[in-house]
Amino acid sequence: MTPTPGGEPAGPSTRPPVEPGRFRGRRPPPGRISPEAMAAARGGAVEGLDWLGRPPEADAGLLVRTMAVVARLILFGLFRFHLQVEGRDLLPRRGGYIVIAAAHRGWMDPFVVLATLPLEPRVWFLGSGPSAFGPRWREAFIHRLGGLLPVWRGGVGVEKHVAAARAVIDNGAVFAQMPEGTVSGPAGRIGPFRTGAALIALRTQAPLVLLAMAGTEELYLGRRMAARVLPPTTVAELLGPGWDGRVPAEGSRGELDLAHRLTDRLAERLGPAVEQLYPWTIDPTDHPRHMRDRLTWLLLRKGRLDRGAAATGEPEPDGSPSVEPAAGDPPAEPPAGDPPA
Repeated sequence: MTPTPGGEPAGPSTRPPVEPGRFRGRRPPPGRISPEAMAAARGGAVEGLDWLGRPPEADAGLLVRTMAVVARLILFGLFRFHLQVEGRDLLPRRGGYIVIAAAHRGWMDPFVVLATLPLEPRVWFLGSGPSAFGPRWREAFIHRLGGLLPVWRGGVGVEKHVAAARAVIDNGAVFAQMPEGTVSGPAGRIGPFRTGAALIALRTQAPLVLLAMAGTEELYLGRRMAARVLPPTTVAELLGPGWDGRVPAEGSRGELDLAHRLTDRLAERLGPAVEQLYPWTIDPTDHPRHMRDRLTWLLLRKGRLDRGAAATGEPEPDGSPSVEPAAGDPPAEPPAGDPPA
């Protein structure tokens, strides 16, 4: 999912200076049309299964298979992206599970998920409608292709998305979500997780597959990326023996508190894995970065390349500086795992 339109007001800034050791994120400039205007033009922000209008299928039809081949040729052929994947052997043999993926840093992330997982059972993403849609033909094509269950910022609540997740899981497909909910954040580290993924996991009690990703915050020809599938887990295993196994009433304060606990456990698993993967994706500073600007923003609203603290060298929230490799440093050893895509 991408950030909602934002930006700085015209004229001199009235914000107070940033204290030493504090990080203030930068938003990309506003898009040409706001999500609210897009929703109004479509008769409202229709989400999830209401938008799809059919059961989310687990089988990959001819169109899906054709587009998968086309995407692979473009991404790993024309753009020469290199994806190193670990842990494919840990994936469940059947669908009916949830993938929680981080860190979400660019438009390439859903393709990393798709390249990591098998073509069948199909993956269905809980993703941003305003980011995916644009011209009417694009929305119509995505609707025909499938794979997206749209969410609109300021939508009607989590219930529709829980229903969408249940439909995907019950049909033997795979439900994928990126809990940061935005592409802005520090490179090589996870950002704050929202509780939506944890709420869906609590209410569905589906098996969970955590997927760590790195190297998608800045794209150029030949960019290296990495992904690691962590061992499958469950809500009960993540919450540990201190949980009595009871889920509080839906919408209650108790349920939200439990979702916060589960969110922390998810971050504790994914955070170290992302940090371990990231060094291998960094090229020396003198490495050519052809088409960097064009590829980084190919499917995103254009903003700053230094949108995360780790990309700028600015202090992180804890005051520690980002570390970048010196020019001429040899690349790190690739993660052990499956052959690159």
